[in-house]
Amino acid sequence: MKVGERGQIVIPKEARKVFGISPGDKLVVLGEDGQGIALCKEDEFMAGVEAVMRAVRKGFR
Repeated sequence: MKVGERGQIVIPKEARKVFGISPGDKLVVLGEDGQGIALCKEDEFMAGVEAVMRAVRKGFR
């Protein structure tokens, strides 16, 4: 991928197809200094966060 003049990136068509990314989807950018970045669909990321929170709450009962 290449970063354009305005800081935008283009996700290749094949990657969009494999990961089910459509125009208008919101993505979360996760990064670790010196390790790199990862993209995740926002709805899937939030579903994971909610699952972890349910497990945490269940563990405290």
